[in-house]
Amino acid sequence: MSGIAGIIRFDGGPVEPGQIEKMTGAMSYRGPDGINHRVVGPVALGQCMFRTTSESLEETQPLTNEEESLVLVMDGWLSNWKELRAELLAKSVRLRTRADAELVLRAYEAWGADSLAHIEGDFAFVIWDARRGEAFCARDRLGNKPFFYHWNEKQLIFASELTPVLEHPSTPETPNEGMIAEFLASQWFTRDETLWAGIFRLVAAHKMSATGRGLKIERYWSPDLSEALPFRRDEEYFEHYRELFADCVRRASRSQSPVAYEVSGGLDSSAIFCMAEKLRHDGRLPAPGADGYTLDFTGDQGADEMHYARSVGRHLGRTIHEAPPFMPPAAWYADHASVCRDFPGFPNGAMVIGLDQQMAPKHRVALNGLGGDEFLDGSRLYYVEHLLQGQWRQLYQALRRDIDASGRRQAVDWLVRCGIVGALPRPVQQGLRKTKQILTAGRGRGDNPSDSQSLYWLTAEMRRHVAERRQRSELHSRQLRCTAVHRGLLKSLNYPFSDHAMELTDRVSSMGQIERRAPMRDHRFVQFAFSTPEQLRLRGNVSKFIHRQALRDLLPDSVRERTDKAEFSLVFWNQLCEIIPKLSGPIARERRQWVTAAGVDTLYRELSREGEHFWPAWILWSLYGCHISVGSGTRFGR
Repeated sequence: MSGIAGIIRFDGGPVEPGQIEKMTGAMSYRGPDGINHRVVGPVALGQCMFRTTSESLEETQPLTNEEESLVLVMDGWLSNWKELRAELLAKSVRLRTRADAELVLRAYEAWGADSLAHIEGDFAFVIWDARRGEAFCARDRLGNKPFFYHWNEKQLIFASELTPVLEHPSTPETPNEGMIAEFLASQWFTRDETLWAGIFRLVAAHKMSATGRGLKIERYWSPDLSEALPFRRDEEYFEHYRELFADCVRRASRSQSPVAYEVSGGLDSSAIFCMAEKLRHDGRLPAPGADGYTLDFTGDQGADEMHYARSVGRHLGRTIHEAPPFMPPAAWYADHASVCRDFPGFPNGAMVIGLDQQMAPKHRVALNGLGGDEFLDGSRLYYVEHLLQGQWRQLYQALRRDIDASGRRQAVDWLVRCGIVGALPRPVQQGLRKTKQILTAGRGRGDNPSDSQSLYWLTAEMRRHVAERRQRSELHSRQLRCTAVHRGLLKSLNYPFSDHAMELTDRVSSMGQIERRAPMRDHRFVQFAFSTPEQLRLRGNVSKFIHRQALRDLLPDSVRERTDKAEFSLVFWNQLCEIIPKLSGPIARERRQWVTAAGVDTLYRELSREGEHFWPAWILWSLYGCHISVGSGTRFGR
């Protein structure tokens, strides 16, 4: 959770004194171990240091090579630290320290832009190559570390957060209405834009070079859709999954201090802590200790998972530390937005600050279970897999399991919709979907905003933004050449809202002096999902089937057999109620270019219908969040 910032002028002019210091100062909480700068003529680089590994104790940034022709600033850690070090030493590369940043700089010296094929982990970095007059920028494969930038044809301004970029006097402060429209519609299409026009994020798995001739952005990694694992029996997949899972947890646990593990009581986070404990007992955990933490929602029936979290503790003979969730008043979000100049997050995202407050005195690294739902939850598309591959016995077995679990009618419906229709050519599928839309038009608003009557709360201009972005996204989707299963996984991998959510998590964690890591967002874990038959993720009514089976001896039965999930609507509702009067009054009036007052009132009525629909809560909170993020309306949050 370190931070990086930089100003690189390609017109040859010097960087104004104090500008880079102002940028790093805007995110000084990212640098409790020191903030350093390097300013040479038209290039100013800054780094806020937060040391999490023992190797980082040897690290100083900005980092140069001996000739000072290369300068690096980096936020991140390497999961293949050992392998990359050995690879460089085999090439007779001289390593001055054991620091991750040193390995990245030397990898670039050895392989140039191709070095990204050798670098794994969570990272965002920039290398100024004075020999080439080029800034080489990269972000990790899953986008676990943030990177924002502004380019005005003459200079590149970048940072780990939006505020430092906005601090530069040449950066425009113009709200991006197209992105705001996506928030207010709760429909997500765009990955590289932010709430501010002209400020972009470097998308996950992309590299960017900036020179006096302009920017060049390219994707450097994507899952191999043709890779198939050489296994025939379930047990072989289980063994491989267990080994991969253990290795992802081990690598993510590299830390100079004891590691904290979030144990919600769910399948994913519980398995991570149980595996970490096994690694610790086996002497293979690269950290001096491991502790479990959970949020105590006692009294909230929907969110209370204490029974499951405590069962993990009893199973391991360990105490799971319990922390109250952080549930601030709405004014807290207004203050947060005014500092970060970004969407302040949703109430169910701020809850983890309660954990951070307990973890921070002892821990610097915390692991969570993010990624499990995206890459382990399966779908009934195993029917189309079996049909297209001529696996008739497996098709029959899947149908029998679904009949036993859900009844004949439901099973046959899945077979038709997820199998027979899914096997038809895409143009035919699209024609069937359009026919269904025509036949079902006018039957009500449904259960989510995408089914609503033309996003009735938005103004005509904002609806136009949404329509244009949806059309652009659908065009891109139609150009994909992949199976239905892979299309679903790619949607999870490239879902734009996930980009925002990860950045919000990183920012809040940084403020609490915690670096969060997600072993199930390791690119090897993601590749495994793309290489695995769908029936191993969902079998009958058992989701995450391979996870449950491969780790059955690690998890307590109560957690391994769990089928429900916690929901945090009460947390959301308690804080939403505080701002409802402001939404339908002063905020709706001030933001009349975004929403109509009548539409906001209708959203509130929809939400108040005895909990029949909850999706309006996301819309109403998004209106509040956008309002306090981009303008003078911050005072209404108090």
